[in-house]
Amino acid sequence: MKTYTLEEVTDDIIGKIGTPNRDRFEYELQMDLIGKAIKESRKERNLTQKQLGELVGVHKAQISRLESNASNVTMDTLMKFFSALKAQVKLQIELPNAKFNLASNL
Repeated sequence: MKTYTLEEVTDDIIGKIGTPNRDRFEYELQMDLIGKAIKESRKERNLTQKQLGELVGVHKAQISRLESNASNVTMDTLMKFFSALKAQVKLQIELPNAKFNLASNL
C-alpha cells in the first residue's frame, strides 16, 4: 500500500502552491483563522457580540459574520476589532526585492 504525505494530498486535491485554487484555499483558511481568533479573544474578555460591536461601532450581526467568515472585511475594520480587543498586531509583507514588517500594540 502506497502512503502519501499531507503535502502530496493537498497538492493533488487543492492544487500546487502558486495556483489560483491553492491561493484561494490558503486565503480562505487564513480568514477563517482570523475569525476564530477574534471570537476566542472576545470570549476570553467576557464580551458578548453586542458589546464588541458597540466598542467597534458595528451591529451584532456583523460580529457574527466576521467570526464565522472574515473574508469580506476590510483591513480598517479588522484593525478596529483588534484595537477593541487590545490585540498586538504584526504584519509581514514579502516582495521579491523587499521585506516589510509592521507591528502595532493596540
